[in-house]
Amino acid sequence: MEKKDAIAETWEKVDDYITEHLIPYDEVLEKALAANREAGLPEIDVSKAQGKLLNIIVQIKGAKRILEIGTLGGYSTIWMARAIGAEGQLISLELDPHHAEVAKSNVALAGLQDRVEIRVGDALLQLEQLAKEKMKPFDLIFIDADKPNNPNYLKWALQFSRPGTVIISDNVIRDGEVIDHHSTDPRVHGIRKFMDMLSAHSAISGTAIQTVGSKGYDGFYIGVVS
Repeated sequence: MEKKDAIAETWEKVDDYITEHLIPYDEVLEKALAANREAGLPEIDVSKAQGKLLNIIVQIKGAKRILEIGTLGGYSTIWMARAIGAEGQLISLELDPHHAEVAKSNVALAGLQDRVEIRVGDALLQLEQLAKEKMKPFDLIFIDADKPNNPNYLKWALQFSRPGTVIISDNVIRDGEVIDHHSTDPRVHGIRKFMDMLSAHSAISGTAIQTVGSKGYDGFYIGVVS
């Protein structure tokens, strides 16, 4: 146990090192995290390094239209919205009205309210509504919500995609539990089914990357629609 704790402590120190050298202090993002804590939101935001990675991926892709499934307090939303430019559009879906209000406040603090729309309610119902509105395909879709529904979110993500759309899903390794087919955790079952669907689907090509850091041992999926 002591060895495991020491390894986790090293992961966190390395994350701090990365942040210190590569991610300048950002008052707006720090205030967003502080607002999330003060509002009692769970501290499950992406790390600073992961937020910067999302920002870089958006820039590399040149994405102008983003769909985010799972807003929480808007921390990842801000990272991505900053990269789409003033003419870009980011739609984020959040189940909890309280979380959504905090996120809207954080987005406004960042001066991004003109390019970000946060929709409140069950994500599957919100996705159905987007389909009824004949929403145009997105350039990038970020899935970071309740894991049991990841297979359903993938179906919708593919529906709202076109060739070249990038799909990213967070928390797909779950401390390595993803390989445990005996797991009784519905989140693990959701990720395993998500992975099975990706394995069988020829319309998207991607990979999963294991990650360690201040958020522990996890990973993300990234793929591109063909």
